[in-house]
Amino acid sequence: MFIDEIKFFAKAGRGGDGVVRWRREKFIDKGGPNGGDGGRGGSVYAIAVLDVHILSRYKHKKEFRGNDGEEGAGGSRHGKNGEDLYIELPMGSVITNAESGASVSLETLGQKELLLKGGVGGYGNEQFKTSTNTTPTMATKGKTGEEGNFKIELHLFAEIGLIGLPNAGKSSLLNAITNADAKIGSYQFTTLDPNLGDFYGHIIADIPGLIEGASQGKGLGIKFLRHIKRTRMLAHLVSLENENPMKVYKQIRKELGAYDKELLEKKEVIILTKTDIMNDDKKLDKIKKEFEKIGNTVFTLSLYEDKSIKKLIDGLVKMLRNY
Repeated sequence: MFIDEIKFFAKAGRGGDGVVRWRREKFIDKGGPNGGDGGRGGSVYAIAVLDVHILSRYKHKKEFRGNDGEEGAGGSRHGKNGEDLYIELPMGSVITNAESGASVSLETLGQKELLLKGGVGGYGNEQFKTSTNTTPTMATKGKTGEEGNFKIELHLFAEIGLIGLPNAGKSSLLNAITNADAKIGSYQFTTLDPNLGDFYGHIIADIPGLIEGASQGKGLGIKFLRHIKRTRMLAHLVSLENENPMKVYKQIRKELGAYDKELLEKKEVIILTKTDIMNDDKKLDKIKKEFEKIGNTVFTLSLYEDKSIKKLIDGLVKMLRNY
């Protein structure tokens, strides 16, 4: 099951306590102070990974905690720092602190963001030695680490987003031109979860099929419309199985604009799919020219024809390099 929103509580580690210790010297009951400081508590970080399904790991995990620092020791030994905690989140995640309202977005692979600082360690009695107090008996406790409630909302971050009605051929195309392994089938809403593929170093996202009324929440609705917002370029697939391809195209554009007019400003290419079902070359040429009047680059594609796949790949690579 694809999960693109989670909430959790997190707390950084507590700092270790400082300690009261004394040097052991012959014939002296109490030598000088040598109690060490406590270690720092482990901080909590978020780190961006490519796996868009990783949030499903946290479906039943509602709490994250950093490790506590260790207390100091005699011989002026400082306690060991608590190990920092790194929470893996998908690239494209928006992390919001529920209390402060502050948010940060993970936009690059491997990006690290500090969410909560670990508590500082307490001071051992060695820290309190002065010329007037050579045998201090004071040590301090470690400080509590920061804590907070967080909301994670995933907005897929890809360079090309494949959009179109269910059965337009998005998953099949993704499998054909990338290393993805998206499930496909001949029924509506084949893709219930977004899929990502690596296309010559660029990320392509297969956005689940939209239907009329998606901007009002029908079908898969707004849940996946928002993922389109983070893509750099849209590849709009229109199946020639439809009696009126232009009507289908305008239907999806209407839903994009109803959700966010900025989506209509994104660079778009049109891919007329399943040309193998059309035996009339003149009709195909007429449909293609109708779409070219819109001003976008138009490709025709049959996944049964290697030539058309190669032409599409070469065209997309060229566009990405120049975009």
